[in-house]
Amino acid sequence: MRSGLLAFVICAIAGVALAQPASASNKVKIAVLKFGTVSWLLDTIHANGLDKAEGIDLDIIPLASTQATTVGLQAGSVDLIATDWLWVSRERSSGGDFAFSPFTTALGAIMVPPNSPIKTLADLKGKRLGVAGGPLDKSWLLLVAYALRTANLDLRTETNQEYGAPPLLAERARQGELDAVLNFWPYAARLEADGFTQLIGVEDVVRELGAKGEVAMVGYVFSESWAKKNLEAIQAFLRAAAKADELLATSDAEWNRLRPLMAENDPTFNDATFEALRRRYREGIPERSTAENEADAKILYQFLRELGGEKLVGPGTELSPGTFWHDGKP
Repeated sequence: MRSGLLAFVICAIAGVALAQPASASNKVKIAVLKFGTVSWLLDTIHANGLDKAEGIDLDIIPLASTQATTVGLQAGSVDLIATDWLWVSRERSSGGDFAFSPFTTALGAIMVPPNSPIKTLADLKGKRLGVAGGPLDKSWLLLVAYALRTANLDLRTETNQEYGAPPLLAERARQGELDAVLNFWPYAARLEADGFTQLIGVEDVVRELGAKGEVAMVGYVFSESWAKKNLEAIQAFLRAAAKADELLATSDAEWNRLRPLMAENDPTFNDATFEALRRRYREGIPERSTAENEADAKILYQFLRELGGEKLVGPGTELSPGTFWHDGKP
């Protein structure tokens, strides 16, 4: 009953925020998490006039949850959101027409406190391990697959997991209430700034599982039918995003301008946090083609399907055709 009420409230909030339908013009309506890293890129686009240079008008709508952004996209109230290709594949296998274009290859990591005796995955046996995102989190399941393959270790049975929200788990790790924590990359970077050490990053895991390189799990997601009707607009947005990433990859001055935005809602933000977030963002800027990312996603999908089942991936036995956007080309 409570979960149903929560879903209703989220949908109602999203409906109020996104009341007007998206316009089929040069305006591109994008819903993002208020404090998410995509907001840094969008701010870079806007501040440098990259949207105007490409002939589009970005309408940025900050929301409080990923669920609220997906509600807006499914309702047709926004044109773009940021989420993962697994969500896109699951929606397509159920009749949806959403498509994915890479945003970042940055993934999570297992972080351990300063001077921790934990040096390998085997050292996690019997330890308290925080896992952000729940038992069906993609990074967690990929790590489970990795540990099974490389160390014959089932992290699901050999560790004591505590699931929770990323900031809560990060704080519990700081207070010594967890022996290690698997967290999303922005929180892992913040822990690194606090002296924590990375035990293993999910970027390393995907290579062992058969990926040829770093895989973009999170990207820009939109309706394929909308994109085909507004081909110039979506292509212009993706060009503007690429130009913003080029700027963020090379300009320290641009990051200094972004610093106040990065520090919002983070009372402990300091120079070390800033440096860690900037470095990890830059490392996550995709360098491979969409086709290469798609090929690796198909490999990772099979591990996620095996461990997460239909509850995670939906009815599809493989990555749904059309999940990755190729500028409207087959």
